[in-house]
Amino acid sequence: MIAGGATDGELSALLAKIERRGLQVTGYKQPCLRRRIAVRMRARGVHTYDAYGRVLDAQPEEYDLLVDALTITVTKFFRNPETYALLRERVVPAIVAEGGGIAAWSAGCATGEEAYSLAILFWEAGAPRARIDATDLDANALAVLERAEYPESALADVPPELRARWFSGEAPYRVAPEIVRMVRPLAHDLTRDAPPQPPYRLIVCRNVVIYFARPLQERLFQAFHDALAPGGWLLLGKVEALFGPARGLLHTEDARERLFRRGA
Repeated sequence: MIAGGATDGELSALLAKIERRGLQVTGYKQPCLRRRIAVRMRARGVHTYDAYGRVLDAQPEEYDLLVDALTITVTKFFRNPETYALLRERVVPAIVAEGGGIAAWSAGCATGEEAYSLAILFWEAGAPRARIDATDLDANALAVLERAEYPESALADVPPELRARWFSGEAPYRVAPEIVRMVRPLAHDLTRDAPPQPPYRLIVCRNVVIYFARPLQERLFQAFHDALAPGGWLLLGKVEALFGPARGLLHTEDARERLFRRGA
């Protein structure tokens, strides 16, 4: 039995209903799914999966709120400064030095702070024509990215010189137009969609795959490997581990920062 007296069958029926609406959830870890669905159940004042299914049927707008709950992330510009220091000092200069067209992928980009942070790093390194594909399945998050306006809290980790150069002077802080033009927002579901436009020289997917069950993680890591150009870099979140066949295909460049590289 599941908390609240619901059966596994009732949860399975609800998940099937959700998947018929287009959100693939079978690859998520079950505890994560239960917790995040429970958030919406409490908000709607229902106590069983069957009752919540009836809410979804009667009020389609609830589905968008559920998607928000299932995909919610904590993000800000240059989050984890030591990670961005590694990108700034080692990864981005190496990519730029190779020459040629540069494409990077911010996978599961949420509201876009990560994608714009990457764009700033590439511009500062002398690659203003780099393309950053910023993908997420949450339409509301992508709408924030497209507005490119953020509160003070989102800029807490931005170095002062970059803040002065690339953001407007007062809240809501707007990202400079030349940086916005480097980022391409795309609706994309990591659990079922192919990488948007490989090959990529850098893929950043931080604190996303941790919510997925191991078989889906392994499939995603293989997809990331295949989407990388020879010598391309993969950056994961600090609490994420590389699993499956990709572990033998990607060389660990920095174990602490979860930085990996495809062979040349």
